[in-house]
Amino acid sequence: MPLSRRALLATTTGAVSAACTSPASASAGSPGPSGAPGTGAVGRAGPVETGFERLAAEGYARLAGQRVGIVTNPTGVTRDVRHVVDVLHADDRVDLVAVFGPEHGFRGTAQAGGSQERYDDPATGLPVHDTYLKSGRALADVFTAAGVDTVVVDLQDVGARFYTHVWTLHDCMAAAALAGKRCVVLDRPNPVTGRAALGPVLRPGFESFVGRAAVAQAHGMTVAELALLFNGEFLDGAVDLETVPMRGWRRTDWYDDTGLPWVPASPNMPTPETALVYAGTCLFEGTNLSEGRGTTRPFELLGAEGLDGRWAAAVSELGLPGAHFREAYFAPAFSRFQGRTVGGLQVHVHDRDAFDPVRTGIALLVTARREWDGFAWRPDHWIDRLTGSAWVRTAIDAGADTDEVVAGWRAELAAFRRVRREYLLYG
Repeated sequence: MPLSRRALLATTTGAVSAACTSPASASAGSPGPSGAPGTGAVGRAGPVETGFERLAAEGYARLAGQRVGIVTNPTGVTRDVRHVVDVLHADDRVDLVAVFGPEHGFRGTAQAGGSQERYDDPATGLPVHDTYLKSGRALADVFTAAGVDTVVVDLQDVGARFYTHVWTLHDCMAAAALAGKRCVVLDRPNPVTGRAALGPVLRPGFESFVGRAAVAQAHGMTVAELALLFNGEFLDGAVDLETVPMRGWRRTDWYDDTGLPWVPASPNMPTPETALVYAGTCLFEGTNLSEGRGTTRPFELLGAEGLDGRWAAAVSELGLPGAHFREAYFAPAFSRFQGRTVGGLQVHVHDRDAFDPVRTGIALLVTARREWDGFAWRPDHWIDRLTGSAWVRTAIDAGADTDEVVAGWRAELAAFRRVRREYLLYG
């Protein structure tokens, strides 16, 4: 059974408690009485400082005397958009010996479901290892062969459970524990705020690389908060974990409030606006419709051959908060319906504070199934992996409306919110 947070704090030294009692961590929220993360508000005196910026400001003292490997991708950049690997490699205070790339690869060129194989980075000469679809002992062996003492993770998440960077973090933590390595997680903002968790929670039996554990579909947490959650609730063997929180980030902040540059977190995540709708419209990966891959507006454009303006009209009649729905036609340059003109709609968010991406995604599925005779789920029931159970699919097939589908996860979401609250670093 996974260790509970309190059991972990009682039996593990140098892990969660170390992260929360170090001088830099303490300023990002008052520690609780047992050294657990507090929820004190972070005052903003200027632009948000990322975990990497704070690590650098300390002179990389946390990495002194360690052979370091870093898990990162194109989002691992400084405020002036230098890549953190280049910065670390050029600094004599850090012994950086390896780089590890997630899905899409270290330099981010691979499409969904792809990665970059082992190679030497031409800019630094450092060996780059592929972590994609590796976990457990296989990934631990990669860390051991790379000769690292500390695994640093610096990845930009987008706030959705099925975004694989979340589970790269989880798997790297688990593998570091198996290999006897230390793990340092550098925090970055949740681009769609950290106000609330939304949507269904993954249920036992539906685990995959788009969901390893009981996390809500839109988790409302930062990378460092997720690391603390994983270590406290889900990992069988706790890793020696240290987090480096941000300074100045508030749970109500959207990405454009932070003063930080946006780098696409993956090839089909071009803007923070994409991330805003993604937690809901990515569900269309589990259907026979296009989710907009191969267009300039992935996850905002949805459609299929045979769909027309009746779908957008039906959705518009629902009065969903924060969004308008425009009849749209597009021809994807790659992925589903490549080179063919399809009909559907575009989601236009006009009030992001009122917009609920998960409920909107469910409403879009319900209306698509009702308005289009050609609607179908993917034969492998991928929708069940995305939503974390068979509930959404079977409820919609049985004729449930949006409110009835949403009601089906109310209790499990409330339970997740209670657990989540224990690991929040920011006010």
